[in-house]
Amino acid sequence: MKHLYRAFPWIVAILCLALLIPGLMPVSDKGPWDWRGFGAIPVSAEGRTKPLDSFARNSLMVMNGKQSVSTDAGPVSAIEWYAAPTFYFSNPHTLIGAHDDVAVPPGCALLDFELEVAAVIGREGRTLDTAAAHDAIIGYTIFNDWSARDLQRAEMRVGLGPAKGKDFASTLGPWLVTADEFVDRLDPDGFLPLGMTVAVNEKTIGQDLLSNMGWPFAELVAYASRGSVVRPGDVLGSGTCGNGGCLAELWGRTGSQQPPALRPGDVVSMTVEGIGTIRNQVVAAEADAFDIAPARFRPRNRHTANSP
Repeated sequence: MKHLYRAFPWIVAILCLALLIPGLMPVSDKGPWDWRGFGAIPVSAEGRTKPLDSFARNSLMVMNGKQSVSTDAGPVSAIEWYAAPTFYFSNPHTLIGAHDDVAVPPGCALLDFELEVAAVIGREGRTLDTAAAHDAIIGYTIFNDWSARDLQRAEMRVGLGPAKGKDFASTLGPWLVTADEFVDRLDPDGFLPLGMTVAVNEKTIGQDLLSNMGWPFAELVAYASRGSVVRPGDVLGSGTCGNGGCLAELWGRTGSQQPPALRPGDVVSMTVEGIGTIRNQVVAAEADAFDIAPARFRPRNRHTANSP
């Protein structure tokens, strides 16, 4: 069911492009698509979709793409890296459309992109095996995980994972391509060898194959559901591809910030074979209302059992 829905911000239900419009029964290029097993997407009385209580999980992709990015939190060995498909939770409330502007976040001087593909969940499940996890994926879309590298670098030293360096914008689009469209492209290990390219101002920065992921999507979903739950509308990112999938990777290789960080006016375009192209222009930062002062070092009064 190729190119099911175009990604416009007002019709995307919190990082979910899988919208079921009342009365619509999509038909795949390869025959009828069975929607009966997938969860319903709530629709308001006005006919617009309501936000889902869904999450975005972003995985790590390939070792060579990450070694030079997240070393501020300490060295990561290959054993740790490949032991499990580690992920972090991203912000489901700051989605921007496939062709919308993205504002530099307040306080950021090192804005970066991350070229990824995302799997969208269409069926709820808990502690899924890989076969059930594969069946839970309703489709795929392009995912740009925008990153404020200077903010991220500082907060990663705390050891809690990314916060303001990651929660200001994510792009999904331009289509949700249903999973049945890629069945014939899966290799024997379950990977999708789709070409991926990112360009800034029409100059190619990086290109890779999606099949260079450390784990196939089915295993990412299975791991995310382990002792937990995945629900319709959840989005799982592949992790940033290698070979120039983000500027930080290239900075780490060369020891210099070349190519330079993104600036207002730059246009970032990402193309994935079989899915399409997203294109976003960087614009100036929003006005920052206030600064947060450092923590106050104050006397600590403690409660005791004899306290009044």
